[in-house]
Amino acid sequence: MGASGESGRPLLAVDVDGVISLFGHDRPNEEAPGDFHLVDGMPHFISAATGPRLNRLGQTYDLVWATGWEDRANDHLPAILGIPTLPYLTFDGEARFGTAHWKLPAIDSYAGDRPTAWIDDSFDSSCYEWAESRRSPTLLVPTDPAIGLEEGHVAALESWAADGYAVR
Repeated sequence: MGASGESGRPLLAVDVDGVISLFGHDRPNEEAPGDFHLVDGMPHFISAATGPRLNRLGQTYDLVWATGWEDRANDHLPAILGIPTLPYLTFDGEARFGTAHWKLPAIDSYAGDRPTAWIDDSFDSSCYEWAESRRSPTLLVPTDPAIGLEEGHVAALESWAADGYAVR
């Protein structure tokens, strides 16, 4: 699946687990920022604030799912989050929990020469090396898997795009 760079907007690759589907938090349910949803028979704790934040980012970026969920993200998340369906990357069975480097070939191919931001909870050194080596501006936005996509991430992504992709 190739990127539709026709919009002239930067690309935002969006992971799900640890960004939208949270894990590892130790707060009681009353304080937790979301709800459990069954996805393919498995409970996922989905952050309630993520939908509006992704919709806001969609005003600046072309969003693409960059998750081992692949097309299944569109089967569940748009209805839960109130977002449109998104294009998605495929990984040919290479998905590996706990690292993000297996996503690099698909993200690189999809992004092409476009400015690209990527939000994920599992960056490793190869992800940062890839970002540094790209000719196009690239921003990696790490999340805490217990908290996911926060307002500060959204503000940083909006600022990066508004400032012409300058890294501070």
